[in-house]
Amino acid sequence: QVQLVESGGGLVQAGGSLRLSCAFSGRTFSMYVMGWFRQAPGKEREFVAAVSWNGGSTYYSDPVKGRFTISRDNAKNTVWLQMNTLKPEDTAVYYCAAGGGSITSVQWDYWGQGTQVTVSS
Repeated sequence: QVQLVESGGGLVQAGGSLRLSCAFSGRTFSMYVMGWFRQAPGKEREFVAAVSWNGGSTYYSDPVKGRFTISRDNAKNTVWLQMNTLKPEDTAVYYCAAGGGSITSVQWDYWGQGTQVTVSS
């Protein structure tokens, strides 16, 4: 059974940075595409970023492109989301996810419990 545990959320001022972590356990980490999603109050969950099984390919949504960086370390079973130049509209619960398929067409099978990110103006 795959478990995903996010950490690193918090309160930050606009323009600041945060680094989210997601610890993976239960299966072979390197078999999965890993991703980050977010859900703001009153809105649907939206895709943020994904990284291929070996870290060689990444994919970002337009709102975060150039500001966020997704990375992974298969030896540590961990994926990170480095978030820079944060904006109030980045405020959301951020979820880690694991799935299979190609990086632009992933079947997301597993989800973490989420970590809150709040960006003050």
